[in-house]
Amino acid sequence: MARIDVYQMVTDRIIAQLENGTVPWRQPWLVRGWAPVNWITQRPYRGINRFLLPPGGEYATFLQIQKAGGRVKKGEKGCIVVLWKPYEVEEEKDGETIKQTRLFLKYYTVFEINTQCVGLESRRPKLLEFDHDPIEEAERIVAGYKDAPKIQFAPGSAFYRPSVDLISVPPLADYPKAEEYYSTLFHEMVHSTGHKSRLGREGIVNSDGFGNEKYSFEELVAELGAAYLCAEAGIDNSTIENSAAYISGWLKKLRNDKTLIVRAASQAQKAADWILGDGAEDEASGELEEAAG
Repeated sequence: MARIDVYQMVTDRIIAQLENGTVPWRQPWLVRGWAPVNWITQRPYRGINRFLLPPGGEYATFLQIQKAGGRVKKGEKGCIVVLWKPYEVEEEKDGETIKQTRLFLKYYTVFEINTQCVGLESRRPKLLEFDHDPIEEAERIVAGYKDAPKIQFAPGSAFYRPSVDLISVPPLADYPKAEEYYSTLFHEMVHSTGHKSRLGREGIVNSDGFGNEKYSFEELVAELGAAYLCAEAGIDNSTIENSAAYISGWLKKLRNDKTLIVRAASQAQKAADWILGDGAEDEASGELEEAAG
Protein backbone atom coordinates (compact mmCIF):
# COMPACT_ATOMS: atom_id res chain seq x y z
CA MET A 1 0.00 0.00 0.00
CA ALA A 2 1.34 3.42 -0.92
CA ARG A 3 2.42 5.58 2.00
CA ILE A 4 0.05 8.37 0.96
CA ASP A 5 -2.84 5.90 1.36
CA VAL A 6 -1.66 5.08 4.88
CA TYR A 7 -1.59 8.78 5.71
CA GLN A 8 -5.14 9.18 4.37
CA MET A 9 -6.38 6.20 6.37
CA VAL A 10 -4.94 7.65 9.57
CA THR A 11 -6.44 11.08 8.84
CA ASP A 12 -9.84 9.49 8.18
CA ARG A 13 -9.67 7.55 11.46
CA ILE A 14 -8.87 10.70 13.41
CA ILE A 15 -11.68 12.65 11.76
CA ALA A 16 -14.09 9.78 12.52
CA GLN A 17 -13.10 9.89 16.19
CA LEU A 18 -13.59 13.66 16.23
CA GLU A 19 -17.06 13.21 14.74
CA ASN A 20 -17.96 10.68 17.45
CA GLY A 21 -16.35 12.62 20.31
CA THR A 22 -13.03 11.91 21.98
CA VAL A 23 -11.94 11.00 25.47
CA PRO A 24 -9.96 13.67 27.34
CA TRP A 25 -6.27 13.86 26.36
CA ARG A 26 -3.95 12.12 28.81
CA GLN A 27 -0.31 12.96 29.44
CA PRO A 28 1.54 9.80 28.38
CA TRP A 29 4.54 10.06 30.73
CA LEU A 30 4.83 10.15 34.50
CA VAL A 31 5.50 13.57 35.99
CA ARG A 32 8.67 13.33 38.07
CA GLY A 33 8.82 16.86 39.38
CA TRP A 34 7.97 19.72 37.04
CA ALA A 35 9.93 22.48 38.75
CA PRO A 36 13.69 22.74 38.08
CA VAL A 37 15.70 22.09 41.24
CA ASN A 38 19.15 22.78 42.62
CA TRP A 39 21.07 19.50 42.35
CA ILE A 40 22.89 19.97 45.68
CA THR A 41 19.88 20.82 47.86
CA GLN A 42 17.03 19.44 45.68
CA ARG A 43 15.12 22.63 46.48
CA PRO A 44 12.97 23.96 43.59
CA TYR A 45 14.06 27.25 42.04
CA ARG A 46 11.64 30.09 42.72
CA GLY A 47 10.49 33.31 41.12
CA ILE A 48 11.91 34.28 37.76
CA ASN A 49 14.33 31.33 37.84
CA ARG A 50 11.35 29.00 37.23
CA PHE A 51 11.04 30.63 33.82
CA LEU A 52 14.76 30.92 33.10
CA LEU A 53 15.35 27.15 33.41
CA PRO A 54 13.83 24.31 31.38
CA PRO A 55 11.47 22.33 33.64
CA GLY A 56 12.25 19.00 35.23
CA GLY A 57 16.03 19.35 35.49
CA GLU A 58 18.62 19.31 38.29
CA TYR A 59 21.07 22.21 38.02
CA ALA A 60 24.48 23.05 39.48
CA THR A 61 27.20 25.62 38.82
CA PHE A 62 30.43 24.73 37.04
CA LEU A 63 32.33 24.90 40.34
CA GLN A 64 29.80 22.70 42.15
CA ILE A 65 30.00 20.13 39.35
CA GLN A 66 33.79 20.19 39.42
CA LYS A 67 33.96 19.83 43.22
CA ALA A 68 31.58 16.85 43.06
CA GLY A 69 33.92 15.07 40.62
CA GLY A 70 31.88 15.64 37.47
CA ARG A 71 32.48 17.67 34.36
CA VAL A 72 30.42 19.60 31.84
CA LYS A 73 30.27 18.04 28.38
CA LYS A 74 32.24 19.87 25.70
CA GLY A 75 30.20 22.48 23.86
CA GLU A 76 27.35 22.63 26.39
CA LYS A 77 25.95 26.06 27.21
CA GLY A 78 24.59 26.81 30.66
CA CYS A 79 21.50 28.71 31.76
CA ILE A 80 21.40 31.86 33.84
CA VAL A 81 19.84 31.97 37.31
CA VAL A 82 19.63 35.12 39.41
CA LEU A 83 19.88 35.74 43.14
CA TRP A 84 19.28 38.86 45.25
CA LYS A 85 22.18 39.30 47.65
CA PRO A 86 21.86 41.61 50.69
CA TYR A 87 24.60 44.05 51.65
CA GLU A 88 24.85 46.77 54.26
CA VAL A 89 25.63 50.43 53.80
CA GLU A 90 26.11 53.19 56.36
CA GLU A 91 24.15 56.41 55.96
CA GLU A 92 24.03 59.67 57.89
CA LYS A 93 20.56 60.60 59.07
CA ASP A 94 19.75 63.37 61.53
CA GLY A 95 23.36 63.44 62.65
CA GLU A 96 23.46 59.72 63.28
CA THR A 97 25.14 56.92 61.37
CA ILE A 98 22.68 54.15 60.64
CA LYS A 99 23.05 50.90 58.76
CA GLN A 100 20.77 50.12 55.85
CA THR A 101 20.35 46.78 54.09
CA ARG A 102 20.31 46.94 50.32
CA LEU A 103 19.99 44.23 47.67
CA PHE A 104 21.92 43.70 44.49
CA LEU A 105 21.20 41.23 41.73
CA LYS A 106 23.79 38.53 41.13
CA TYR A 107 23.67 35.86 38.44
CA TYR A 108 25.15 32.39 38.07
CA THR A 109 25.50 30.01 35.15
CA VAL A 110 24.17 26.52 35.85
CA PHE A 111 24.15 23.23 33.92
CA GLU A 112 21.67 20.35 33.95
CA ILE A 113 23.56 17.44 35.50
CA ASN A 114 21.64 14.61 33.77
CA THR A 115 21.93 15.85 30.19
CA GLN A 116 24.85 18.31 30.13
CA CYS A 117 27.31 16.63 32.48
CA VAL A 118 29.14 13.36 33.03
CA GLY A 119 30.30 11.77 36.26
CA LEU A 120 27.32 12.83 38.38
CA GLU A 121 24.13 11.03 39.37
CA SER A 122 20.63 12.34 39.93
CA ARG A 123 19.71 12.99 43.54
CA ARG A 124 15.99 12.81 42.94
CA PRO A 125 14.12 10.13 44.91
CA LYS A 126 13.73 6.95 42.88
CA LEU A 127 10.24 6.68 41.46
CA LEU A 128 8.39 4.03 39.52
CA GLU A 129 10.09 3.15 36.24
CA PHE A 130 8.89 0.96 33.40
CA ASP A 131 11.12 -1.66 31.81
CA HIS A 132 10.31 -1.60 28.09
CA ASP A 133 12.07 -3.22 25.18
CA PRO A 134 12.62 -0.72 22.35
CA ILE A 135 10.21 -1.13 19.44
CA GLU A 136 12.46 -2.06 16.54
CA GLU A 137 10.52 -0.44 13.70
CA ALA A 138 10.05 2.80 15.65
CA GLU A 139 13.77 2.87 16.48
CA ARG A 140 14.51 2.43 12.77
CA ILE A 141 12.47 5.56 12.01
CA VAL A 142 14.28 7.57 14.68
CA ALA A 143 17.70 6.39 13.45
CA GLY A 144 16.75 7.07 9.84
CA TYR A 145 16.13 10.80 10.39
CA LYS A 146 19.33 11.82 8.62
CA ASP A 147 19.59 15.52 9.49
CA ALA A 148 17.96 15.15 12.90
CA PRO A 149 18.58 17.69 15.67
CA LYS A 150 20.15 16.69 18.96
CA ILE A 151 17.78 14.63 21.13
CA GLN A 152 18.06 14.74 24.93
CA PHE A 153 16.12 12.70 27.46
CA ALA A 154 15.05 14.61 30.57
CA PRO A 155 12.05 14.16 32.88
CA GLY A 156 9.15 16.54 33.19
CA SER A 157 8.23 17.76 29.72
CA ALA A 158 8.56 17.25 25.98
CA PHE A 159 9.48 20.09 23.65
CA TYR A 160 11.35 21.17 20.54
CA ARG A 161 13.45 24.34 20.81
CA PRO A 162 14.12 25.83 17.33
CA SER A 163 16.65 28.40 18.59
CA VAL A 164 19.15 25.63 19.40
CA ASP A 165 17.58 22.90 17.21
CA LEU A 166 17.01 20.61 20.20
CA ILE A 167 14.42 17.91 21.00
CA SER A 168 13.83 16.99 24.63
CA VAL A 169 11.53 14.18 25.79
CA PRO A 170 11.15 12.16 28.99
CA PRO A 171 13.02 8.83 28.76
CA LEU A 172 11.34 5.57 27.75
CA ALA A 173 11.25 4.38 31.39
CA ASP A 174 8.84 7.22 32.28
CA TYR A 175 6.01 5.89 30.09
CA PRO A 176 3.56 3.17 31.14
CA LYS A 177 3.25 2.30 27.41
CA ALA A 178 6.30 2.21 25.13
CA GLU A 179 4.11 3.19 22.16
CA GLU A 180 3.30 6.53 23.79
CA TYR A 181 7.01 7.27 24.18
CA TYR A 182 7.52 6.92 20.44
CA SER A 183 4.38 8.94 19.69
CA THR A 184 5.73 11.75 21.90
CA LEU A 185 9.19 11.57 20.31
CA PHE A 186 7.69 11.51 16.80
CA HIS A 187 5.60 14.60 17.67
CA GLU A 188 8.72 16.58 18.58
CA MET A 189 10.60 15.19 15.56
CA VAL A 190 7.82 16.49 13.28
CA HIS A 191 8.10 19.92 14.92
CA SER A 192 11.84 19.86 14.16
CA THR A 193 11.22 19.41 10.43
CA GLY A 194 9.82 22.96 10.47
CA HIS A 195 13.28 24.38 11.24
CA LYS A 196 14.59 26.88 8.68
CA SER A 197 17.32 24.41 7.66
CA ARG A 198 14.70 21.79 6.75
CA LEU A 199 11.13 22.55 5.59
CA GLY A 200 10.99 26.10 7.01
CA ARG A 201 7.41 25.77 8.24
CA GLU A 202 5.67 28.97 9.29
CA GLY A 203 4.59 27.70 12.71
CA ILE A 204 8.23 27.07 13.66
CA VAL A 205 10.11 29.80 11.80
CA ASN A 206 7.60 32.57 12.61
CA SER A 207 5.62 31.24 15.55
CA ASP A 208 3.13 33.67 17.06
CA GLY A 209 3.33 32.26 20.59
CA PHE A 210 1.57 29.59 22.61
CA GLY A 211 -2.13 29.16 21.83
CA ASN A 212 -2.20 31.55 18.88
CA GLU A 213 -3.23 30.56 15.39
CA LYS A 214 0.13 29.65 13.84
CA TYR A 215 1.19 27.81 16.98
CA SER A 216 -2.10 25.89 17.18
CA PHE A 217 -1.94 24.91 13.52
CA GLU A 218 1.65 23.71 14.01
CA GLU A 219 0.43 21.47 16.84
CA LEU A 220 -2.08 19.89 14.45
CA VAL A 221 0.73 19.29 11.96
CA ALA A 222 2.97 17.73 14.62
CA GLU A 223 0.33 15.38 16.00
CA LEU A 224 -0.88 14.28 12.56
CA GLY A 225 2.72 13.69 11.50
CA ALA A 226 3.30 11.67 14.68
CA ALA A 227 0.21 9.59 13.92
CA TYR A 228 1.54 8.89 10.40
CA LEU A 229 4.90 7.80 11.79
CA CYS A 230 3.18 5.59 14.39
CA ALA A 231 1.28 3.93 11.52
CA GLU A 232 4.57 3.44 9.67
CA ALA A 233 5.98 1.79 12.82
CA GLY A 234 2.88 -0.37 13.28
CA ILE A 235 1.91 1.09 16.66
CA ASP A 236 -0.95 3.39 15.65
CA ASN A 237 -3.68 1.29 17.30
CA SER A 238 -2.13 2.04 20.69
CA THR A 239 -1.80 5.80 20.13
CA ILE A 240 -4.57 6.94 17.79
CA GLU A 241 -7.16 7.64 20.52
CA ASN A 242 -4.85 9.97 22.43
CA SER A 243 -3.78 11.65 19.17
CA ALA A 244 -7.41 12.36 18.32
CA ALA A 245 -8.00 13.80 21.80
CA TYR A 246 -4.90 16.01 21.48
CA ILE A 247 -5.99 17.27 18.06
CA SER A 248 -9.51 17.93 19.35
CA GLY A 249 -8.12 20.24 22.02
CA TRP A 250 -6.25 22.35 19.48
CA LEU A 251 -9.19 22.42 17.06
CA LYS A 252 -11.25 24.09 19.77
CA LYS A 253 -8.66 26.86 19.87
CA LEU A 254 -9.11 27.16 16.11
CA ARG A 255 -12.91 27.33 16.37
CA ASN A 256 -13.41 23.59 15.87
CA ASP A 257 -12.92 23.82 12.11
CA LYS A 258 -12.35 20.20 11.06
CA THR A 259 -11.28 21.31 7.57
CA LEU A 260 -8.07 22.47 9.22
CA ILE A 261 -7.08 18.83 9.59
CA VAL A 262 -7.12 18.40 5.84
CA ARG A 263 -4.88 21.44 5.43
CA ALA A 264 -2.58 20.35 8.25
CA ALA A 265 -2.39 16.85 6.77
CA SER A 266 -0.54 18.19 3.73
CA GLN A 267 2.16 19.72 5.93
CA ALA A 268 2.25 16.61 8.14
CA GLN A 269 2.78 14.39 5.09
CA LYS A 270 5.78 16.45 4.03
CA ALA A 271 7.19 16.33 7.56
CA ALA A 272 6.77 12.56 7.91
CA ASP A 273 8.28 11.99 4.48
CA TRP A 274 11.26 14.16 5.42
CA ILE A 275 11.91 12.09 8.53
CA LEU A 276 11.50 8.85 6.59
CA GLY A 277 13.95 10.06 3.98
CA ASP A 278 11.59 10.70 1.08
CA GLY A 279 11.27 14.45 1.63
CA ALA A 280 14.99 15.05 2.03
CA GLU A 281 15.75 13.05 -1.09
CA ASP A 282 13.10 14.90 -3.10
CA GLU A 283 14.50 18.25 -1.93
CA ALA A 284 18.05 17.25 -2.89
CA SER A 285 16.84 15.91 -6.22
CA GLY A 286 15.05 19.17 -6.95
CA GLU A 287 18.17 21.19 -6.13
CA LEU A 288 20.25 19.00 -8.45
CA GLU A 289 17.72 19.38 -11.27
CA GLU A 290 17.65 23.15 -10.75
CA ALA A 291 21.45 23.28 -10.82
CA ALA A 292 21.56 21.12 -13.94
CA GLY A 293 18.96 23.26 -15.66
